[in-house]
Amino acid sequence: MTDIANSVLTRGDLAHLALFLWASAATTFAYRALRELGRSTRRLDDFVRELARFNRRYGSDL
Repeated sequence: MTDIANSVLTRGDLAHLALFLWASAATTFAYRALRELGRSTRRLDDFVRELARFNRRYGSDL
């Protein structure tokens, strides 16, 4: 990483380095947010499935 940073700094492309770091951080954040959204959707689906099973089992007794 030091060689890359030195190469960028000697050529004066500090803006490109900053843009790359920003894009990497934004991509990582988006990936983690989408992964967590998928997990929460799965948990909600499991809850609804268990609720439907409960209603099938005990719904006629009410």
